[in-house]
Amino acid sequence: MMKRYAVILAAGQGTRMKSKLYKVLHPVAGRPMVQHVIDQVKAVQLDKTVTVVGFGAEKVIEYIGGESEFVVQKEQLGTGHAVIQAEDILKDKEGTTVVVCGDTPLITSQTYTALFDHHEKEGAKATVLTTKAPDPTGYGRVIRNASTKEVERIVEHKDANEDELIVNEINTGTYCFDNKALFAALQHVSNDNSQGEFYLPDVIEILRNQSEKVSAFLTPNFEETLGVNDRVGLAQAEKTMKQRINERHMRNGVAIIDPDNTYIHPDVVIEQDVVIHPGTIISGTTTIKSNAEIGPNSEIANCYVGEETIIKQSVVNNSKIGNRVKVGPYAHIRPESVIGNNAKVGNFVEIKKTNLGENSKISHLSYMGDAEVGNNVNVGCGTITVNYDGKNKFLTTIEDDAFIGCNSNLIAPVTVGKGSYVAAGSTITKNVPEDSLSVARARQTNKEGYASKIKNRQKD
Repeated sequence: MMKRYAVILAAGQGTRMKSKLYKVLHPVAGRPMVQHVIDQVKAVQLDKTVTVVGFGAEKVIEYIGGESEFVVQKEQLGTGHAVIQAEDILKDKEGTTVVVCGDTPLITSQTYTALFDHHEKEGAKATVLTTKAPDPTGYGRVIRNASTKEVERIVEHKDANEDELIVNEINTGTYCFDNKALFAALQHVSNDNSQGEFYLPDVIEILRNQSEKVSAFLTPNFEETLGVNDRVGLAQAEKTMKQRINERHMRNGVAIIDPDNTYIHPDVVIEQDVVIHPGTIISGTTTIKSNAEIGPNSEIANCYVGEETIIKQSVVNNSKIGNRVKVGPYAHIRPESVIGNNAKVGNFVEIKKTNLGENSKISHLSYMGDAEVGNNVNVGCGTITVNYDGKNKFLTTIEDDAFIGCNSNLIAPVTVGKGSYVAAGSTITKNVPEDSLSVARARQTNKEGYASKIKNRQKD
């Protein structure tokens, strides 16, 4: 098989984004644009990837890491100049090189594969990925030979004449080249144009003048080729990506009640017969098992959610939720928590770094932080694990079958033994033995008639 390479152009500062964040790191569906590009182009089994970054783009290098080699374009002198920066790495290699912009996150692996296959089948020195735009304003026009229909040149909008402006087949900014022919032609690219830049599309005309074959692969999906230049384009890309992801899940048997108001990130795995209600955001490496029900208005990030679990109007982060669990409404499960099968985390309950055992219930208005809670435990309303002394966090342990009365404070480190009861309103500072009742509150005193004295005093 022919060797395959990629040059990803990611040096643009993106001033139209009006942001301190480097352009290609702006997220689409929770993932930086340039990462989408790398993930999709990898499907063609690349032998080497080179990413061209600009001065001060350390964050791009840090994020992409070992998935690419990097070269720096110190001056922004056009796309042709950007590709030349990869010369030392690629110029002597045999094979095919795809050149793609780092701000085109919607092009799919299927399109990249088809582009490579078309290019190699045609035996072309260059192949342009083209599409037909409803409004081609601002795009480079693909000018074909009237008789052979082969590509003769690509003309930037600002350099096009009246006849060329009528053409609606546009250059998407993605190309396949014979690698050696690419770098040889780049030596002849001029900056004699209105912007004084070295345009990569000029390589097409140079190759044609050398009687080399230049082909085009027309993709029917214009939206797929969208380049993100500003916040408006970013929102359009987000919408398209959201629709694509949601459609994939629905075709796999997931019921998404309102796809326009459901946001699912690319790495999420959802099994069939899951129901997702409007206003739900599911992100990271979340897995949701069959027959679960999520939402409305819930956020799930980097979680495992078991079968038949219901999560309503709640936030769950970096945690594992078992089967047939009920969460919410308005619960907050914070990182490093594990919720056992058939458990309940109810209204306005917050859990942090806690293991909640099977069949255990924290029904409402409680905080469990840094706790080990056994099976069949009932935690009453208003219970708090007092886990922080201002410097260190301490563990609270509640063993199987214990019952914690309402409005209790468990001062960590402390253990409530198996089968024990803690009376409502208690502040527990010492361990509670198994099968015990612990009462830690002041004895009630009633002063009869005293309320009348207070009222009379207030009148005076």
